[in-house]
Amino acid sequence: MKGRRAFLMLALAALLGLGAVLLASRWLLRQAAPSTVRIAVAAADVGLGQRLAPDMVALADWPGHSVPAGAQRELAPLAGRVLKTSVQRGEPLTAAKLAPAGTLGGLSALIAEGKRAITVRVNDVVGVAGFALPGNFVDILVHAQAAGTGGQEQALSKIVLERILVLAVAQEVARDDTKPRVVNAVTLEVTPEQAEKLDLARGVGTLSLALRNQVDPRPAATPGATRHSVLGGAAAAATTAPPPQPAAPTLAQRVAATPPRHCIGVIDGNRSSRECL
Repeated sequence: MKGRRAFLMLALAALLGLGAVLLASRWLLRQAAPSTVRIAVAAADVGLGQRLAPDMVALADWPGHSVPAGAQRELAPLAGRVLKTSVQRGEPLTAAKLAPAGTLGGLSALIAEGKRAITVRVNDVVGVAGFALPGNFVDILVHAQAAGTGGQEQALSKIVLERILVLAVAQEVARDDTKPRVVNAVTLEVTPEQAEKLDLARGVGTLSLALRNQVDPRPAATPGATRHSVLGGAAAAATTAPPPQPAAPTLAQRVAATPPRHCIGVIDGNRSSRECL
């Protein structure tokens, strides 16, 4: 009798242990496999400014707790949309990466609302040796002749525009190339007021680009550089030096410059004299 009771207790303990194991495994499986949702991702590498074709997008499972903001759940609305930034294969297609519906492809899709694109001619020096690439920010300087003291013109170098986005170099807008490229034209994104100022600046002087830190928003409040501020007292002495005084004439020069005189002899009795006119 006691052996039978012990056997029943062992069997009950085994059943309870097996049930606990099953419940624990099911709980662990639920924790290890979170819920997923299907969102639109890039099916291939797509460059900025390109229009999305049906074979460029696909639906993929994504963890429900980490769905990016603006993720697209359907593929149909993405047909023909233009990208504002490059995406890699498998990267989610969010609203922030898409140009407004109806936008045509190309550079116009990259211009922010209220901005304009303007192109300036550069060379290997003006273009920061080719390091001014799409996506970088630059300051624009102009070197011109300005009115100085006394009505005289003097050379002036001044930053006229700050933190200007480079949209494209030559005819390329790709932003994933970090190698320097020497080109003859750079396209910049500016406001309408900045476009007017830039157009006037390149007409009155010579433009230069200054590459700036990507994350530095601080303005450069400078008065501009003049010949006096660069050279200091040497420039002032050169501009205010008195004109050279002529050298005093020598004795020979004075004698040579004396006009000739006519003389006559006068005899008065025992006296004689000489008078010159």
